[in-house]
Amino acid sequence: MEKPDFIANDVIDGVWSFLQSIEWRDPWFALLLTFHVAVTMTALMTRNHANFQIILFLALLLLVYFSESINEMAATNWMVFSKQQYFDSKGLFISIVFSVPILINCMIMVASWLYQSSQLMTSLKKAQLREQAKNRRTDGESTTTNGKSARQKQE
Repeated sequence: MEKPDFIANDVIDGVWSFLQSIEWRDPWFALLLTFHVAVTMTALMTRNHANFQIILFLALLLLVYFSESINEMAATNWMVFSKQQYFDSKGLFISIVFSVPILINCMIMVASWLYQSSQLMTSLKKAQLREQAKNRRTDGESTTTNGKSARQKQE
C-alpha cells in the first residue's frame, strides 16, 4: 500500500492549535519569513513606482494561484527541507503561512494605490478650482476694463 503524501486534516480542531503544533524553528521557516519580510519591504519601498508594483502585484497573485501546486510538490518532497510533514490535503498550512501573508501584501498595495488616487484627485480638483478662480478674476478684470472704456467712449 502506498503511503499518502498529505497529512489528514480531520484532526485539526482550530487554527490556533494548528499553529501551536508547528515546529517554528525549522530552518525553512526562516527562509519563508525572510521572503515575506522582503516582499513587504519591497512593496512599501516601491510604492511610488507604479510599473514595478503592478509586476510585483501580479507575481504575488500568481504565487497564490499556484499555491495548490506548490502544496502538492512540498507534500511530496517534504523530507528534503523539513523535519515534519505539514502539507495537508486541504491546503490549510500553505494558506496560513504562505498565501495569507502574500494576500496581505497585495491588500497593502491596493490600499496604497487607492490612497495615491485619492491624493491625486484632491490635488487635481484644487488645481481646477484655482484655475476657475483665476479665470473669473481675469474675466472680471476684462469686463471692468471693457466697461470703463465703453463709458469713456460714451463721454
